[in-house]
Amino acid sequence: MSIRFYDTQQAQVRDFVPLTPGRVGLYYCGATVQGMPHVGHVRSAIAFDILVRWLEYRGLRVDVVRNVTDIDDKILEKSAASFAEDFDGDDAYQPDEDWYALAYRFEQAFALAYDTLGVRRPTYEPRATGHITEMHELITRLIDAGHAYPATDDSGDVYFDVLSYPAYGALTRQRVEDLQAAPDADPRGKRDPRDFALWKGHKDTDPATASWPSPWGRGRPGWHLECSAMAGKYLGTAFDIHGGGLDLRFPHHENELAQSTAAGDGFANFWMHNGMVTFEGEKMSKSIGNTISPAEMLDAAPARVVRYFLGQAHYRSQLDYKPSSLQEAAAAVERIDTFIANALQRIHAVAPGADFELDLEHFEVTDDFAAAMDDDLNVPQALAALHESVRRGNKALAAGELEAAGQALAQVLAMTSTLGLDDAAGDGTQGGSPAQQEALDTLVAAQLEERVEARAARDWARADRIRDTLAAAGIVVEDSADGARWSLK
Repeated sequence: MSIRFYDTQQAQVRDFVPLTPGRVGLYYCGATVQGMPHVGHVRSAIAFDILVRWLEYRGLRVDVVRNVTDIDDKILEKSAASFAEDFDGDDAYQPDEDWYALAYRFEQAFALAYDTLGVRRPTYEPRATGHITEMHELITRLIDAGHAYPATDDSGDVYFDVLSYPAYGALTRQRVEDLQAAPDADPRGKRDPRDFALWKGHKDTDPATASWPSPWGRGRPGWHLECSAMAGKYLGTAFDIHGGGLDLRFPHHENELAQSTAAGDGFANFWMHNGMVTFEGEKMSKSIGNTISPAEMLDAAPARVVRYFLGQAHYRSQLDYKPSSLQEAAAAVERIDTFIANALQRIHAVAPGADFELDLEHFEVTDDFAAAMDDDLNVPQALAALHESVRRGNKALAAGELEAAGQALAQVLAMTSTLGLDDAAGDGTQGGSPAQQEALDTLVAAQLEERVEARAARDWARADRIRDTLAAAGIVVEDSADGARWSLK
């Protein structure tokens, strides 16, 4: 087994070897909870969820940290606007809402979106506001090392000194002299316009609750500082993977790398970035009306289908949404789920004493699927392997080769589980998780057996009642030469 991932910093695919044998530390950037989740947020979360699932399939323990940025300029701006404007009719805003209430409400919206789409909860999800002490410690280390300084204008700001650190720009391969001024704070107290804020002094226009005491005066953390402090606290000074959306490479991840390594930490061994989501080839923009939200996708299609669509492209590539995208994903999911349903039904109908036993407790993916996932998490090729197993399984069912169909079924269930499709909630599809499908199939099989007994006794009224009861539950029964078959409406 050799797992290889593309490292953004080195701009190449290289072998992945955990820093600690058998254990992986992963930090990926979560939400700045200033508004409802957009499709880029959930695409990123799904990409890293698939990564975690694959590493675990390969026998590794993965410690996942995904932060919540719950204090930020935009959060304060939107809270302030809520006191100045009337947002009647817009569910995204509430009038007279304090910044921390706004942040918490949107944090719950993100959690709901992640849960609905089968993104498993991280090992820990720290909030920025809970780690002010660690941020102060990191700033102090940088000042002592000569890489940061308090502003000279009595603002209470503290800045990272970009020119003091020759390696600045290593992640995105940029030269300092080519960079523009950092726009994250008032430049009056800076030594150089490109210096970025580690700590922002409190302003009279900000709520008193949005500041904390510090050695440099009351204030709040800079955005970039937050992630470095939280990653270091929970994953250590050196960890395996730092991830996030491609749009975060600069300045956010560049600044994280600079401040952490300038303080003497090894920080991330791999940097992994997922691509953006576009709308018919164009960047999504509210101003031109070509956006679609996760909520809108979930209104149009089951969660299992939305998950399939958002996870189907290679994580580093651009994912393009078209009006037909969800229908295409739905057709693909239906092919998978129809095979799962038919195979389970046919195999469970085999009389006791058959010369094979289907082991649904120990799933293994196909070699082609494994090779694709080991090769920089190549989900498109992995999905091709999944659909090939579906085709092979359908062919075996048609030929009555139930042992071969059972083997294909076990592989398909292993692959859908690894891709997280089975954990997408509320989808109403035939597939579901293996445990759910097993339970449903057992219950329906018992009803169908009772119906067979009623028909054999010529108790047609009883047989019809069983069929009607199943129909009322959304289960369609079809009689065939091989016996009764069922499916969900």
